[in-house]
Amino acid sequence: MTATFDEITCDPTRPQPRSFPMSISTRTEPIEILLVEDDPGDAKRTMDALRDGRLRNRITHVEDGLEATAYLWREGEYTNAPRPDLILLDLHMPRMNGKEVLAEVKEDPDLRRIPVVMMTSSEQEKDIIAAYNLHVNSYVVKPVDVEQFIGAVKSIEHFWFTIVKLPAA
Repeated sequence: MTATFDEITCDPTRPQPRSFPMSISTRTEPIEILLVEDDPGDAKRTMDALRDGRLRNRITHVEDGLEATAYLWREGEYTNAPRPDLILLDLHMPRMNGKEVLAEVKEDPDLRRIPVVMMTSSEQEKDIIAAYNLHVNSYVVKPVDVEQFIGAVKSIEHFWFTIVKLPAA
């Protein structure tokens, strides 16, 4: 199942251009966020936190790595999907895990510049090392406390879309 917030309007023949380098003050279109999360509770909390944030964004939620790669390569039902500005990626998922998705994203010359934030419950050093070896942009351990979880999501949004300067897509 896929949940997309806001209307996605894009030219069906080609991806929408982006107004990068990203500048919140001059950007007119919403920030595109791809959330790859198999846990419905974590997905809902993340989407709620992002919707309540100060930035205008459009969140697309997919439930596993296979669905994420179909979205990113605009396959099947995702032929008109916009290119995400940020990917929030869970580590442990069925069918295709986060490390496999991350490896494919970072190997693709058209996708590798999209920031990927691994959001997971795993604090295992081997998972952290593996993610950074695959060029994850940041690794965030999901807090168990709901308020801390929401705060972490809002901090990610603030960092990637207010503080960081990103290259053109």
